[in-house]
Amino acid sequence: MSTSSKNGIPGHPAPNANGAPPEVRGKGDELQQQAGGTHPVLSTQQGIPVPDNQNSLRATPKGPTLLEDFILREKITHFDHERIPERIVHARGSAAHGFFELTESLEQYTTARVLTETGKRTPVFTRFSTVAGGAGSVDTPRDVRGFAVKLYTDEGNWDIVGNNIPVFFIQDAMKFPDFIHAVKMEPDRGFPQAASAHDTFWDFVTLVPETMHTMIWAMSDRAIPRSLRMMEGFGIHSFRLINAQGESTFVKFHWRPKLGLQSTVWDEAAKLQGADNDFHRRDLFEAIEAGQYPEWEFGVQLFTEEDAAGFPFDHLDPTKLIPEELVPLRIVGRMVLDRWPDNLFAETEQVAFCPANVPPGIDFSNDPLLQGRLFSYLDTQLSRLGGSNFAQIPINAPKCPFHNNQRDGHLQMQVHKGRVAYEPSSLQADAPRASLQQGFRSYAQLDDGVKGRVRAESFADHYSQPRQFWNSQLPVEQAHIASALVFELSKVETAHVREAMVGHLRHIDEGLAQRVADGLGMTELPAAPPAKVPPQDLPPSPPLQLIGKAKDTLQGRTIGILVSDGSNQETVAKVRAAAEKEGAMVKIVAPKLSVKLKDGSQLVADGQLAGTPSMVFDAVASVLKPEEGERLAKDGAAVEWFANAYGHLKAIAACKGTRVILHKANVEDDAGVVEIEDVEGFIAAAKTRQWEREPKVRTLA
Repeated sequence: MSTSSKNGIPGHPAPNANGAPPEVRGKGDELQQQAGGTHPVLSTQQGIPVPDNQNSLRATPKGPTLLEDFILREKITHFDHERIPERIVHARGSAAHGFFELTESLEQYTTARVLTETGKRTPVFTRFSTVAGGAGSVDTPRDVRGFAVKLYTDEGNWDIVGNNIPVFFIQDAMKFPDFIHAVKMEPDRGFPQAASAHDTFWDFVTLVPETMHTMIWAMSDRAIPRSLRMMEGFGIHSFRLINAQGESTFVKFHWRPKLGLQSTVWDEAAKLQGADNDFHRRDLFEAIEAGQYPEWEFGVQLFTEEDAAGFPFDHLDPTKLIPEELVPLRIVGRMVLDRWPDNLFAETEQVAFCPANVPPGIDFSNDPLLQGRLFSYLDTQLSRLGGSNFAQIPINAPKCPFHNNQRDGHLQMQVHKGRVAYEPSSLQADAPRASLQQGFRSYAQLDDGVKGRVRAESFADHYSQPRQFWNSQLPVEQAHIASALVFELSKVETAHVREAMVGHLRHIDEGLAQRVADGLGMTELPAAPPAKVPPQDLPPSPPLQLIGKAKDTLQGRTIGILVSDGSNQETVAKVRAAAEKEGAMVKIVAPKLSVKLKDGSQLVADGQLAGTPSMVFDAVASVLKPEEGERLAKDGAAVEWFANAYGHLKAIAACKGTRVILHKANVEDDAGVVEIEDVEGFIAAAKTRQWEREPKVRTLA
């Protein structure tokens, strides 16, 4: 096979003899040798040759990343400043104000008052986002979602900067610019926008096997959420809690939605991009406006150094999660979002999160990705928000008193008084002083080893947890993952990249690899690449499911009722009342924005039929007189309204006048298609998707 790409540009590493791409988790010289061909030596912008572009410089194999790593700093600094002023990642975001309330004290583990003072409400600002797309992209692509919470505590701001997936693609911050460059639009053509279904992303994934765990999460229904209100949030990294005695306990942070988890189906997500670019933002806004305030439980996983030593993985590896069966989730608080921002730019766009913002009593672990993020997030704000005084922007400023000797600078908004701007000093009685008693304390950890560009051997298992995730899914969820992989890889033009990915899938599950190979039309399975650590068969973990964890509820859901001239107002009112009693929002859809009902009253619709497709609802009902049903059966928008609702596995309540449209839309009777008179049956069916219908409406891998 040629080492040239399809368009004749040389440079892609040739596959190994078994057809698999080379393993790239080695030193720079090994990479150069494996890649083949003639390559210039990678260097810094100062021309200094780079010995290893895979690993940050660390004090010991499992120790902290060193500030002296000028190669890491230059690489990330340049990456952070590539675009101004839009965020490089997480550019498309929606946010809301609210509060955090602690329900169980963690005083045994930490001195952080926000985690010890129960009942106290701490203001928060939470921003949800997509990762790959620009600020003008749509809300609903297949993508990881950012989940960032700024808590304005009495001891300073605390930022929990995470995602809706508990693991990340890479293990070391050194690789973050490479990963984002791979998933973003291809630089020579400027597309695809907000999508991972292209060659450069999958090329990177196949060459960096540590990505496999997050990859399979991203191919699951977790990456196409129904609503921002129905996503989990994860802090991803291990942090430390430090108590009054200076003792350390590791912790992972979780947000669990009170509404439960719910996703769209892929066809629905794709069509939502055309139906409503702002679907998630609008959904969050309307829920808050309606007083249906989104709420999450706040949970922690607590474990000791001794516990961690017994795990079959390294918790400092951000591509790994801790199954809840191993360390149970302990719910200790809640977050409620109850106020929409007054100004999108001033708040949602100017908010600056940084995982380095933690109050005393919380500390960092040696997770090498976290170590790089502690630098990167602060650095990127300097250019995005115009300089070092970005913390004075109201949305970023702490709500507790703060004092320092930082002066002047671009966009300085404070008028500092007095002659002293240094410490120590003796000239001003109210000059700020450091406090050993109240100040932030780092955990005194001993590390043994030799510094170097190394990665701990405990990070080398790339397939066991992806296998565990796959084995934990319900059959319908596995079918969605396999189908997503077929879709994504079908967009990849380069054959050896497709083959390499299927080879990796063999380490996760032979059946999955075969399903994807069949979907791509491969006549035989490609060879699996060498695995540094053979995959383990870890026990299935049901909490990793989405459909299996979804709640049968109408809380937070939306039901659409189609009406037209002559519709029976009593039937409409009965369906609306039953849905609203269960906590659903109800919207009226009609061929025109105002219709005359059977009793002669006028009803103003919430949406016009052609502009309000059924994708924006969780279930639909229809109340039409027979002649209106006959007329709308000739209207493509009406036929698609029901065809899409049926194809997206939603409950449908239909009157006799609607039956002619259902016939035209090829809607067959099943448990989710009920008569409008059976309001109770409709409400029960609307609380969940009709998963048993799916094999009748689409072919899955």
